Amino acid sequence: MSNDAGTTRHAPPGDISRPGVMRSRPSPHPQPLGWASLRALARRLEPRDYTIAHLLDEHRTLTTDQITAALFTATRTCRNRLDVLRRLGFIAWFIPIRRRRRPATHWIPALLSARYTALAGGRRPPTARAVRELQDRMVVSPLVHHTVGANGVFIGLLAQARTRPDARLARWWSGPTMSATVGNRIQPDGHGVWREDGHTVSFYLEYDTGTETLSTVAGKLRAYRTLQDLGGPYWPVLFVLPSRLREHNLRQRFTATGTSGVIVATTSQDRVDVDPAGPIWALADGTGPEPALRWRLVELPSEPGLPGIFHPGPATPEQDPLRLLIPP
Repeated sequence: MSNDAGTTRHAPPGDISRPGVMRSRPSPHPQPLGWASLRALARRLEPRDYTIAHLLDEHRTLTTDQITAALFTATRTCRNRLDVLRRLGFIAWFIPIRRRRRPATHWIPALLSARYTALAGGRRPPTARAVRELQDRMVVSPLVHHTVGANGVFIGLLAQARTRPDARLARWWSGPTMSATVGNRIQPDGHGVWREDGHTVSFYLEYDTGTETLSTVAGKLRAYRTLQDLGGPYWPVLFVLPSRLREHNLRQRFTATGTSGVIVATTSQDRVDVDPAGPIWALADGTGPEPALRWRLVELPSEPGLPGIFHPGPATPEQDPLRLLIPP
C-alpha cells in the first residue's frame, strides 16, 4: 500500500493497491497504521466504505458473504477491501463462539467507523471503551445467529436489486430502530420497504430460529394489532421459518387462533435463500394451513399511510441504505 506522499495505481473500486492474497479469514494480528482521526483517514475511504460503516452501525454485524452480496462483485475483492479497512482501524472482525463448527467471519464497527456514523447522524461519538464493550458483547451474544439470519433476508433483497433495474430496497431498518420509531409498541426483527416495477410494499420481519414455542411466535401479532388500532401502519408481518414443516405448523396455529386482524405472510428459509422477493410468500388468512398460492413480495397487501406519532410514513431518499452510492 502506498503512503500519503505516494500515488496508487488505478484499481477497481474497493480493491487494494497491491495484489491480494487468497485467504479465508483476515490476519489475526492487527497492523495499525496510526490513523488517529477521520480527517487523517478520509482520503483513503470511498462511498462504499462509508456505506459499510452505516450498515454495520444499524444492523450490528454482517458476514463477509453478506457484504459481498450487497456491495461487491467478487468475494476476493470484498475480503481484500475489508482487510484494508480493518488495518486502517475503520472496522473490526470476530468469530462467534460456536461448538462443532467454525462460523464465518463477522464484521462489526471499530472506533473510527463508530465515530463517523455517530457524527454523521448528529450524535455524540462513542468512546474507545464503549466501542470495545459493544464489540465484546457481540462476540459472546447468543443471538448472533438470529441477527445474521434476519439481516440475511434484507441482504438477499439488496442482492436481487443489483440484478433488477426496476427494483430497490428503499428502506431497511433494524428492529430497534423500527421499534423506537413507533414508541416501542412492537419488537420486530427488521423493517423494509421494497419497490419493484412501480409498486411498493412495506413490511415487518419476524425471523424465527425455532427456539420459541409456536404459541409465543403467534402471540407476537397482538402487539402489531394494538399498533394498528393506535393509527400505526397496516403493513404485513412476514414470518420466516427455519423449515417447511415449522411453517406448516405455524400456519395451523393461525388457522386455529386467527391473525388478530393483521396481514400475515409466511415462508421458509430455503425459499428465502433462493429469492426473498420472489413468489415464496403465503398469506395466512385463517381459512386453512396450506396456501393455495404463493405471492411475490411486492404483491402482498400494504398501505403506505401518512406519517404520525405511530407511523413513519413512506420511505424517503435519505433512508435508502445505499444512498451514498447513488450518483448525484
